[in-house]
Amino acid sequence: MSEQIKSKEEWYDECVALQQEGELPQAIAELKKLLEVYPDYALGYLALAVFSQEKGDDQGTLEAMEKACALEQEDPFYFTAFSSLAIKCGNRELAEEALMKAQEARFELQLRKMNELRKEELKAREKESSESENGAESADE
Repeated sequence: MSEQIKSKEEWYDECVALQQEGELPQAIAELKKLLEVYPDYALGYLALAVFSQEKGDDQGTLEAMEKACALEQEDPFYFTAFSSLAIKCGNRELAEEALMKAQEARFELQLRKMNELRKEELKAREKESSESENGAESADE
């Protein structure tokens, strides 16, 4: 029989539990296995970055965060985390760049929300206008 693959969330939780139990090398190894099966799992890369930083692997930390941010380009949280980890790794330039990207992502998110609200407002006005025109036509009959 074939072994059933765990969900990425279940596997992630197991990796976090290993790290919390002090089994950092095993947690990192499991995260790497998880990411082979689920290569688009940004949260897995974030955890790998945090665990790698805890281990003192600056290169591994930054590489994992780059992958996480590439997967979540519109989420300011990932860039903010990248900035924080880059500071811990002693890379101020990369930290500043990541922080700028976080701010850009926040701005883009706010613009999208404003545009959505504006579209909703325009639809509501069109509906009101249409209803008032229909009401006027009914009164004329």
